[in-house]
Amino acid sequence: MLNPNQIIEPEWLLPFEGMAIGESFFIPTLRPAELIYSIDCGAKRAKIRVKSYVTVQDKYIGVRCWRTA
Repeated sequence: MLNPNQIIEPEWLLPFEGMAIGESFFIPTLRPAELIYSIDCGAKRAKIRVKSYVTVQDKYIGVRCWRTA
């Protein structure tokens, strides 16, 4: 069985600058807690508010993030 700790996650470029309020994006990942932390830190730097949830889309676990303000 594949161990998630053996997988190296890529560096994600988060599209906050081009997002309107209400838009969302999905990033597949095996480490959703780390990704949510990165999204929250990036949103603070961009001075916007977001809401992120762990979800499954097309049989892939990941994080969906909505811009709220």
